[in-house]
Amino acid sequence: MGIEVRELQDGDIEALAQIEEKVFSMPWSQQAFRNLLSHSYCRYLVALADGKVAGCCGYTESCKEATIDNVVVSEELQNRGIGQRMLEELIARGEAEGIEAFTLEVRVSNSSAIHVYEKFGFKSEGIRPGFYEKPREDALIMWRREKSGHASD
Repeated sequence: MGIEVRELQDGDIEALAQIEEKVFSMPWSQQAFRNLLSHSYCRYLVALADGKVAGCCGYTESCKEATIDNVVVSEELQNRGIGQRMLEELIARGEAEGIEAFTLEVRVSNSSAIHVYEKFGFKSEGIRPGFYEKPREDALIMWRREKSGHASD
């Protein structure tokens, strides 16, 4: 399977919204994704598997810090390294543009995602009680700061 990671384009949005509907209990709408394309402070990447939209990830930047708002991979293509490829590219592009720290929230029960984020140097720095709905669940707040580098440092 060939994987390509590139900037999100308007033509990707319909397929991406369908992936969101299947994966998340509170999916983003097509309009929400279209709005991202108009903001210079948002960077969103899409992964293509053999030319078809397989997922996306992206961040919103403010004052040299980036909040990773969304990471999603279609159910049938999960656990094949696609999320890691997208995240690696997103962080590399962000750092090249001067981002000094990245943060994200993840469900406390999502141990596989937490493990991936830890491989990229993210560390737990707190809990947001009841952050998620459908089902109601706490979020783990994770940060990756330039000075700390990867988890193996």
